[in-house]
Amino acid sequence: MPMLKIFVGTMYGGALDVAEQVQPLFEEAGYRVEIFDQPTLDDLIGSPTDLALFCVSTTGSGDIPGNMTAFVRELEAQSPGLVDLRYGLIALGDSSYVDSFCGAGRALDELLQGQGATRLGERLEIDAMETFMADDAALPWVEEWIATQRLKVA
Repeated sequence: MPMLKIFVGTMYGGALDVAEQVQPLFEEAGYRVEIFDQPTLDDLIGSPTDLALFCVSTTGSGDIPGNMTAFVRELEAQSPGLVDLRYGLIALGDSSYVDSFCGAGRALDELLQGQGATRLGERLEIDAMETFMADDAALPWVEEWIATQRLKVA
């Protein structure tokens, strides 16, 4: 059974809630799923990762949430090269912060691609000004992502 790892960057729990809500969709598609809410680089590269999903909220002026800061710093410092990594990304933000809307997710996406990782499909950006419950946008996106990227293995 392939492994899907969900890496969460969250300040108040919204991104973790999204991760927990989409987990069953991946299990139904045939994946073993593990959620990392205090992720480290070793969580990503220390054991096989068949597919990764990043659920990241934005804090401050487009900053990575504190629980994911160490992961990002390790990734930047070690520059491990992620040419075998296939991933999806859900970015949570608030468009009233015009210049930094989904800034953490966008920055992480750029960093992952800079390491050679391949994003499957488009990044989902969820705007708190338009979507009260982030999982209302994330669940249909994940269903479509699994279908269009032909990720179902079961």
